[in-house]
Amino acid sequence: MSWSRRTVMGGIAAAVPAAALAGRARGRSSNAARFTLGFAPHLGSFASRGNSSVEQIAYAADQGFRAWEDNEYRLRPIAEQEAIARALRDRNMTMGVFVASMPKWSEFRPLLGGDDDGERQAFLADVRSAVEVAKRVDARHMTVVTGFMDRKLHPAIQQGRIIDLMRRAGDIVAPHGLALVMEPLNTRTNHPGVFMQSIAEGYAVARGANSPGVKVLADLYHEQIQSGNLIPTLKLCWDEIGYIQFGDNPGRNEPGSGEINYANICRFLKQQGYKGVIGMEHGNSLKGRAGEDRLIAAYRAIDPTA
Repeated sequence: MSWSRRTVMGGIAAAVPAAALAGRARGRSSNAARFTLGFAPHLGSFASRGNSSVEQIAYAADQGFRAWEDNEYRLRPIAEQEAIARALRDRNMTMGVFVASMPKWSEFRPLLGGDDDGERQAFLADVRSAVEVAKRVDARHMTVVTGFMDRKLHPAIQQGRIIDLMRRAGDIVAPHGLALVMEPLNTRTNHPGVFMQSIAEGYAVARGANSPGVKVLADLYHEQIQSGNLIPTLKLCWDEIGYIQFGDNPGRNEPGSGEINYANICRFLKQQGYKGVIGMEHGNSLKGRAGEDRLIAAYRAIDPTA
């Protein structure tokens, strides 16, 4: 999860033009073969094809993409949320994650394992309010970050408190068939001070929470920077992984722009029988339509068809 914190998203208009909503036939066929895996672009992936999510969803569907991701979905006006939901249903596309509770990045808050119970209560209030947002767009997963480290407290104390908090949050969402996916973030390049820094740490919290409503978001860009050893880690933690995101390193752009062997990872995911969404949580290495064409080609190259 990062697009709210990246300038590439800052200038993209949120308006949904009426023309973009007109004439969307339900189940309209795509111009290209559907991808085998559920790769999910986001607003900005195809910026040259229109300013709105609805326009970019239409273009993504025509290229064969089966899913969409929108971290900032809950922050959008309800009319826009509903337009996005209709566009996805009309194109038979799955909604990926949106952020259920956004940290205050510049303030290095919340400290969910700290002594201030008010921050934990605010987190749970965010989770409660996110349930109806998820239902609006048929989302099954919502991203959460487990806050920042409290330098005054032992990490084990904080972990215990976060496990308790996530168990309570799971009790809120699980009856609705929803799951919160906790995102570990790297501290070496992007997010110094966060509490959860690896998929393995997420696994420990998810096992402790012991709830179908609490899983791990495996963002492989963050994991490559922080820990590496991607496929063995996915194997070890597989039972607690609820959602996956891609982004190459260095640069956080499309597969093939960096060092990660995403073709091998996709083959592993297919072997595991993974049917979920894979968020394209990255930018394009080239600007404009050339970058969008390269983005599509990069995912065609790694999509396992055999």
